[in-house]
Amino acid sequence: FSAPCSAILSSYLLGERLNMLGKLGCMLSLVGSTVMVIHAPEDEEVTTLDEMSSKLKEPGFLAYAAILLVVCFLLIFYFAPRYGQSNILIYLTICSVIGAFSVSSVKGLGIAIKGFFAGQPVLQHPLTWILVVTLLASITTQINYLNKSLDIFNTSLVFPIYYVLFTTIVITTSVILFKEWVTMTVVDIIGTVCGFLTIILGVFLLHAFKDMDISLGNLPQVLQSGQQVPVTRDDKNILIEVDSSSIAPEDKPKVFMIYT
Repeated sequence: FSAPCSAILSSYLLGERLNMLGKLGCMLSLVGSTVMVIHAPEDEEVTTLDEMSSKLKEPGFLAYAAILLVVCFLLIFYFAPRYGQSNILIYLTICSVIGAFSVSSVKGLGIAIKGFFAGQPVLQHPLTWILVVTLLASITTQINYLNKSLDIFNTSLVFPIYYVLFTTIVITTSVILFKEWVTMTVVDIIGTVCGFLTIILGVFLLHAFKDMDISLGNLPQVLQSGQQVPVTRDDKNILIEVDSSSIAPEDKPKVFMIYT
C-alpha cells in the first residue's frame, strides 16, 4: 500500500497532479494488495530468539544467505564501479539484495522486543546484537545506493524497478526462512502470484507515466488527432533545452579566384 498511499497523499497535501494512469495504477495496487492479503499464507509461529536462531541456522537459509552475500559483494566491488553510472539495475539490485537481511533482522528484533517486555533475558542473547548490527549495516547500504540511483536516474523509473526487485527478494526470503508457503493450496498460490503481478502493473502505471498530461477530458482529442501527449520534464534531468534548428550550420569553405 505504500506506493498508492504516498501518491494520494502527495496529490492532496503537496499539490502534485495525479493523472488518469496514476489513478488507475493506485486502484490496481490496492486491488492487488487486497488479493495478496486474502490469499496470504499463515505465518509460522516464531516467538523466541532461540526459535529464530534455529531458523537462521537451517542449511537452506544459510546457502541462500551465502548466495546473496556473494552477489552483493560482486555488485558492490566489481559491477558498481564499472556499470553503476549507466545501468539502473546495478544499484537497485544491491538495495534489494541487502533488503533481505534488513527484513529478517526486523522480524528477529520484533521478537526480541516482545521478549524484553515479557521479562526474557534478550539482552544477554548474542542474536539480539547480531540482528542490530545487521540491520544498521543493511539500512545504511540501502540508503547509500538508493540515493546514488536517484541522483543519476529518473525517479519514475527507479521506484517501480526497486519495488519489484525488493518485493521479490523479500517474498523469496520469507518463503525460505519461515516456510510460509508449505501449507498453501494451489488456489492461494495462484491468487498470491496474480495479486503480486497486479501490484507490479499498478506501480508501473503510477510512476512510469506520472509526467504525462493524460485525463478523461483530453483523452478523446489525443486519440483522434494522434498528437503526442505533453510531457512535463524533470528539472534534474533537463536543465537547458536547446533548439537544434536555431543552430546555424557551419559555413562552407569559400574559394576565391583571382584573375590577372
